[in-house]
Amino acid sequence: MEETTVIGGGLAGCEAAFTLANAGCGVTLCEMKPRKLTPAHKSPDLFAELVCSNSLKAARVNTASGLLKAEMKLLGSLVVEAAESCSVAAGGALAVDRDKFAGYITNSIKSHKNIKIVSEETVTFPAKNAIIATGPLTSDRFAAAIAKKCGGALSFYDAAAPIVTKESVDFSTAFFASRYGKGGDDYINCPFTAEEYDRFYNELITAESVIQHGFDVYEGCMPVEVLAKRGKDSVRYGCMKPVGLTDPRTGKRPYAAVQLRAENADGSLYNIVGFQTNLRFGEQERVFRMIPGLQNAAFTRYGVMHRNTFLDSPKVLNHDFSLRDADNIFFAGQITGTEGYCESAVGGIIAAKFLLSRLVGKEQPPLPATTMCGSLARFISDESNLRFQPIGAAMGLLPPLDTNIRDKAARYEKLAARSLSDLTNWINI
Repeated sequence: MEETTVIGGGLAGCEAAFTLANAGCGVTLCEMKPRKLTPAHKSPDLFAELVCSNSLKAARVNTASGLLKAEMKLLGSLVVEAAESCSVAAGGALAVDRDKFAGYITNSIKSHKNIKIVSEETVTFPAKNAIIATGPLTSDRFAAAIAKKCGGALSFYDAAAPIVTKESVDFSTAFFASRYGKGGDDYINCPFTAEEYDRFYNELITAESVIQHGFDVYEGCMPVEVLAKRGKDSVRYGCMKPVGLTDPRTGKRPYAAVQLRAENADGSLYNIVGFQTNLRFGEQERVFRMIPGLQNAAFTRYGVMHRNTFLDSPKVLNHDFSLRDADNIFFAGQITGTEGYCESAVGGIIAAKFLLSRLVGKEQPPLPATTMCGSLARFISDESNLRFQPIGAAMGLLPPLDTNIRDKAARYEKLAARSLSDLTNWINI
C-alpha cells in the first residue's frame, strides 16, 4: 500500500493518521510543533490540544453529539477512546482532563509503528495522497497555499472561556449541582439575585474589549459580552439560565446562574461555561469577579480569541472530503466547516477511510445520509449551499423517519438506532 501524508496534529489529523496506520498504511504526520506554535496553543509537544472548552458535549445517544460519538466508536475513533479514558465529571456531557486527553492521543500516535512524525511547518500544497487537517489555526504561509489551490478561504474569530481554581471559589455562595439532578453534582453553580444580575449585566456590556480586525465571529463561539448586548435577558436565557437549579440558601430557583465545569481529573480547575470572551484581561478579572462566589477567583487562563479559517467547502470538496479537482488530496477537520471537537475529528476518520479505499482500488459508497457523520459530509459538500457557514451535529440534519413519532425523546432514540444500524452496514460493505 502506498504511503500517505497527514498534515496537522490536531484532532482530525490524529484520527486520520491513526485510522490509516491501523490499516497497515505508512503515514508521515507533519506537525509544525514545537518549531512553531499558534496564538491559541500552549503545549509545545502535545498533539490534539484542546484550546477552547474541555467538553465534547452530550454523551447520551439520543442527542446529536452523543449519536456522533457513538458513530465514531463504531469507526474506531482514537479521540472517543481517549476521552472516555480521561473523562471528568460533567453531568450528562463527556468532558475531559485536557492534558491527560492530549497526552493519551500523543502517546498513541508517537508509539505507532506505522507513523513517522515530521516536526516542521508545511508551506507547499501536497502533490498526492495527503489529508490536510491543519485546522482553524492554519499557518499563514500554508493558508496562502491552500487559498491559491482552492480559490480562497473564509476567516472568523473563535473565543475561549476563562479557567479559575476551585480553591478560590466561595462555597458559602456557590454550590455543586447539575441541572435537574442529571449526572450527579458535577457543576459549580453561582446563583444571582435580580439586583446582582443587573449590576453584573451593566458592567459586562460596558467593559473594554480587545479590538477585532475585520473578521466575522461564528455564532456558536460568540463572546458573552457580545451576546449580552442583544438584550438584558439574552444571557439569562442562554449561558446564565437558572432552570433546573435550586439555591440551597433559599430553596428557590435563582434569578440567573453561572455554571463552572471541571477542567481536570483532580477537579482543581474549572472553566466558566459559556463565557468565551474578548474582554481585556484586567476587565475579565474585574467583571467576572462580580459573579457571586467568584469574588476572589484566581484565573489560571483568561478568555482569548483567535483566528479561525475554513474552506468554502461546497465549492471545492466531494462528499468524501476529497478535492473535486485533485481527488487524491483530502481535507479534514474544522477547516472543512464542521464546527465542534467531534465533528472535526470524525472528518479525519472519514477522509482516511475513503483514501484507504482509493489506495486499494475499492469503490466505497457515500456514507448513509441517515447517519450523523454522513449528514455532516453531505452538508459541507452540498453545491446548492451558497452562503456556507460552519455547522455542528444536529438531529435536524437527519432525514425524517418513515413513521411519525410525536414524542421527541422516542423519535430521537429511533433516529439513533437507525443511524447506528446503517453505519454498521456501511462499515461491513
